[in-house]
Amino acid sequence: MSARAELLRLALRLLKGWHSRRYVPIATARRRLKRIEAFVPRPPAGTQTTAVDAGGVNAVRVAVGQARSDRCVLYFHGGAYAIGTAKLLRDFTWRIGAAARAHVLYFDYRLAPEHPFPAALEDAVAAYRWLAGRFDARRIAFLGDSAGGGLALATLYKLRDEGFALPAAAVAVSPWTDLALTGPSLRANAAADPMLNVANLPTLANDYLAGADPRHRYASPLYGDASGLPPILIHVGSDEILRDDSIRMAEKLKAAGCDVEIEVWPRMPHAWHLFARIIPEGRHALARIGTFLQQRL
Repeated sequence: MSARAELLRLALRLLKGWHSRRYVPIATARRRLKRIEAFVPRPPAGTQTTAVDAGGVNAVRVAVGQARSDRCVLYFHGGAYAIGTAKLLRDFTWRIGAAARAHVLYFDYRLAPEHPFPAALEDAVAAYRWLAGRFDARRIAFLGDSAGGGLALATLYKLRDEGFALPAAAVAVSPWTDLALTGPSLRANAAADPMLNVANLPTLANDYLAGADPRHRYASPLYGDASGLPPILIHVGSDEILRDDSIRMAEKLKAAGCDVEIEVWPRMPHAWHLFARIIPEGRHALARIGTFLQQRL
């Protein structure tokens, strides 16, 4: 593990400790993150960033210089279904495109608690249908982190159930697949996880579900029928409270006959790929994802 990753873990742990002493309402968290947007590094020169209406969903299309014109990755952002903006993630979306040598479509699904389940799923399906009208489905892949990873898997279920052509592959980074919160790692890794506080998950899950069944397959893919899905790569850190959401999801996919690969990275924090500018492990993980996607698109 790199020295930079050790320092990142320490910084995240300090932030976790500070936030654990007081509850931060979603509206407050959004305002704070809005102030950070101006400081997020912009993509490299030559990267094309275009705002688009993706089937009624606000989206941003990102194309780095090495992107092939016939490939696209649909990116499902994380943030517990409650936060996330294109500007906050602009230092990450271009890296996806560079790794996969593909265009990237970021989309703003409606956020909870104002827009609970299944609003995010509806927007994801709409964005994909729009994208599939412009790219061959065999040249489209999904990539999602955290809640976005769970949403990407749920979207695969929904598209399959509706008989729609599925993308060629999907990647789930530290996915939240079980909103019923039954994973043993929620307790086993509560102290080890340097980033996520398990005490916050019930409120976040309830805000998104708004009374819906936490075991509904479109909210918690762990409880769905995983048959017929495309090849899937899952990344998760060994110390994450959501580790077992990934491990159990991979087991379900394998049992259903799916082509699935799971990599448990030692001591990596939640969705460490987002810190690729800071830690080499983030860059290495993105390179691994890029190889996986290039082989399938």
